[in-house]
Amino acid sequence: MADLLNVEHVRRTFPRGSGDELLVLDDVNLTLREGEIVGLLGRSGSGKSTLLRLIAGLARPQGGTLTYLGAPIEGPARGVAMVFQSFALFPWLTVLENVQLGLEAQGLPLQDIRTRSLAAIDLIGLDGYESAYPRELSGGMRQRVGFARAMVVHPNILLMDEPFSALDVLTAENLRTDLIELWDKRQLPIKGIILVTHNIEEAVQMCDRVLMFSSNPGRVASELKIDLPQPRDRTSPAFEDYVDRIYVEMTARRVERLRAAQMVGPQGIGMPLTHVSPNQISGLIEALAAPPYGGKADLPDVAYEQELEVDELFPVAEAMQLLRLAEVEGGDIKLTHMGKRFADAELNERKEIFSRALQSYVPLAAHIKKVLDERASHSAPRARFLDELEDHMAEDAAEETLKTVVSWARFSELFSYNDDAEVFSLENPT
Repeated sequence: MADLLNVEHVRRTFPRGSGDELLVLDDVNLTLREGEIVGLLGRSGSGKSTLLRLIAGLARPQGGTLTYLGAPIEGPARGVAMVFQSFALFPWLTVLENVQLGLEAQGLPLQDIRTRSLAAIDLIGLDGYESAYPRELSGGMRQRVGFARAMVVHPNILLMDEPFSALDVLTAENLRTDLIELWDKRQLPIKGIILVTHNIEEAVQMCDRVLMFSSNPGRVASELKIDLPQPRDRTSPAFEDYVDRIYVEMTARRVERLRAAQMVGPQGIGMPLTHVSPNQISGLIEALAAPPYGGKADLPDVAYEQELEVDELFPVAEAMQLLRLAEVEGGDIKLTHMGKRFADAELNERKEIFSRALQSYVPLAAHIKKVLDERASHSAPRARFLDELEDHMAEDAAEETLKTVVSWARFSELFSYNDDAEVFSLENPT
């Protein structure tokens, strides 16, 4: 198969208010060949959508090269189209008028524009809705218009940025199935597709290869070839095996990074935390403790049965691992002895368990508590700890980390925080 796209050693940064730069993508490499669907799978903040914008020519990298059909990408490339997460339709235009826009920009004859637009609308299953306005359509139908608008220009490469995530489960499944059927029958005027997703099952269902991205900065951590014929049976052992392999790969790398991060900074306070509420942690612990899990479950099963995607499940599982309330390994999550105690405990005992875990395993929480204990006023300004964090991580990561510790400390009554005064304190200093 011929190469449609080559991304080599791409690096992308964004300026920050402090004057330095935030590294979003670092040394990213990928190839898209004719006849392939390649999935980019990873957590929010791993730079997947940024990479799509670079490929579309909507932004420029600070390093590396992107070539489309052998030529450097130096601006919006003809033959590369994108479907967005939001429907991005003009509400004052009909379905036909929305689809015609891309061809009108190319200056084609009016009859050709109309003929190709009607064909695209028919292909995507909206024949009869040409005169309807977006407000008259369901979410799934509006996204079909988005697909028709992208396909009508007959692109070589279709970029899809989480195109199903704004849809309900059944509508998304129907649209995925229809798209794969058209692709498999070679009815789409497209040579290659890149799909950004957070949904592991979606990646296995649709893609020939899946590139798993790590975060901060975004890199391709690993690649998995999906060697299954289309259409794919989501209930087959082979399909489930690929899903399990991706969960194992992604959780193993996250656990390694989490353990390494615990040692960053003079007291280990440079460990970035993703905001997860105590209610989310309590909810997942309770779900795992109850039948049919009995304290242990496969992450794919938990994700499916609790209707959670990677961005929702992984942060909660990692928080539980950090607090030693659960162990995550090999794609499984298992409650520890302390996690089981937490599940059986009343609220006050849960607070005590959480407080001990914070002081033992979250260096920043222990550090704040120590400072408050040692000060005569038993108080300290927020800026004092935020400045320390920004020595080890980006501003937004520091903000989220401090927000997380505040939330956990409030639940456990380890210390308090006044948001108006931006001051930490001990409510009942001893």
